[in-house]
Amino acid sequence: MASVSNARQPIPPGKRRRLQQCFEHGSGSAAKGGFDYAVDMFTQCVIGDPANQLYVQSFLKTLYQKYNNNKKGAGMLRSISPGQKTAITKASMKKDWPAVIAPGLEMLKLNPWDVSTLKAMAVACDAMEFPEAQLVYLKGALEVDGKDAEVNRLCGRALARVGRFDEAIACWHRVEQAKPADEEARRAIGNLAVEKTIHHGGYEDAQSSTDVKSDRNAESTADIGPAVLTPEQRLEKAIKKTPAEIALYVELSDLHTRNERFAEAEAVLERALEASGGDLAIRERLEETRLRTVRTQLATAERRAKENKTDEAKDLAKRIKNELNQLELEFYRDRSERYPQQLGLKYELGVRLKRAGNFSEAINFLQSARGDTKRRAIAHLELGECFQQIKQYKLSMDCYETAIQEIPERELEHRKLALYRAGTLALGMAIKGTDKSPEVAENLVLADKYLSQLAGVDFAYRDIAKLLDKVAEMRNKG
Repeated sequence: MASVSNARQPIPPGKRRRLQQCFEHGSGSAAKGGFDYAVDMFTQCVIGDPANQLYVQSFLKTLYQKYNNNKKGAGMLRSISPGQKTAITKASMKKDWPAVIAPGLEMLKLNPWDVSTLKAMAVACDAMEFPEAQLVYLKGALEVDGKDAEVNRLCGRALARVGRFDEAIACWHRVEQAKPADEEARRAIGNLAVEKTIHHGGYEDAQSSTDVKSDRNAESTADIGPAVLTPEQRLEKAIKKTPAEIALYVELSDLHTRNERFAEAEAVLERALEASGGDLAIRERLEETRLRTVRTQLATAERRAKENKTDEAKDLAKRIKNELNQLELEFYRDRSERYPQQLGLKYELGVRLKRAGNFSEAINFLQSARGDTKRRAIAHLELGECFQQIKQYKLSMDCYETAIQEIPERELEHRKLALYRAGTLALGMAIKGTDKSPEVAENLVLADKYLSQLAGVDFAYRDIAKLLDKVAEMRNKG
């Protein structure tokens, strides 16, 4: 497994805007049949942000349209690109995963159904910790040959890691069918059946949560005549009849969302986005659903890490947590640009930037968020942590003290954290100061003040007892 250090890095705002403009130009061109230009735009998008699932999906889908879904691409023209194939192989052997992307895209331009290239791209995405993009390439490979044991193996592993148990089991069953004696497939099916029992009520034989509901419905109607369509099936039938009716997609995605089938809801909204020609409201629904999907995956990964206590499980949970923060960061950046008057969005963006270690940019957004009266106090607390990280201790203390004054009594945990941060900062500055200097004495007074207040509220909070002992020791020395 790739180290977390290889994970997706934040994209600078200017670059992200350029990529989004390329995506919008490409989407508009594809809708008018300008596939070559659209492919060029989407290529820039994927190279600029290879982790972006929507970019990869649009790139492949446009190529399918360009070649009229002929399953062979440009045919003999493939022979003009041996260098790209060699570049992919060399980069893969060196584990230079970013170097796989550009030549891989060039190969797929000639044949988007090239299974070996799709697999190479999927392996690179896995190593760089881009699970959603990885699954897009693997899905493309499965559409070429759904029985391919190696592709199903890769897909089964990937789906299991993100908690999509039903789909993973289906992949491992196909591996088992192709290789009946495969030990990994047997173990995986058994382990995933347990996971599915926990999360889906024990319906081990269902291939999806939609199938579970269909099975229940079939059982209840078996003795009274023809099977009644489920709400999902009725909506799918209506969509097939009138594919331009966007409200039907929205209703179906909402139904999946209510039943916590976020992956299915996401897939429906992707179809709606295409049918609507990129409608902004649909795009925002898709963004929100994608967040819910990854949050669900994180909850599953954290539970498995807690139960299994293996390094692999812990690394996966950490990886998905980083992926979620990056996804949330982009989500709130887009929204804050789209709706600049909504200060709550600036606060949320500032928090994600702080988590990503981008403290200077986080400060800008958190300072703007102070204009939101509901978040003013907590914004000061977050600002204090950012200023402390960049060693602006006076500004940090000012923010902590403002937070202490303004955080309501009912927000006890926030208030305790503000007292703790102020007290530990003051103590840290006292420790670093010159013996018997006025600043040391002043900081010890502040440390004693805030840590004592915290002890009066919760003496068991973190290491408060040790910190108070340290304050007393230093004051006695003075």
